[in-house]
Amino acid sequence: MQKSNRLLNFYGRVISTVILMSLLMTFQVFGEQQTEPSQILNENETRFYSDLEVDWPAELDLLIDEISEAALEAIEQAAGEAARAAVLSMLEREAMAFKEVNRWRVEAERFSKEISQTKRNRLRNIVITGLVCFTSGLLVGAIIR
Repeated sequence: MQKSNRLLNFYGRVISTVILMSLLMTFQVFGEQQTEPSQILNENETRFYSDLEVDWPAELDLLIDEISEAALEAIEQAAGEAARAAVLSMLEREAMAFKEVNRWRVEAERFSKEISQTKRNRLRNIVITGLVCFTSGLLVGAIIR
């Protein structure tokens, strides 16, 4: 008992020392300095370039047009595939619901047949019980007289 108390006191002192050191020490962080000064322009200093100042080669325009057309085709194809997947998932859900409805219908028919069979058996059992009671009453009456 005394040994465990000494260990707890020792570990408590160590933990409190570590916590105090982590709270009281400041760590210096070093980062890279900027290589160029950043120029932040406000709206008054913003420069707009005209089409004449920006000299685009004709090949670049053709390349941009081709990339745009390819992107539109890819988007249309993806939209078609997404629609196809949505329709297929809807059909799958409908098929599962149809299977479930069929299962419940078959089970209901089976229960209906069991109920009608039980009713017929009940009627037959009532008739047999009545006949047994009637004949036993006749026999008991005949024996007692």
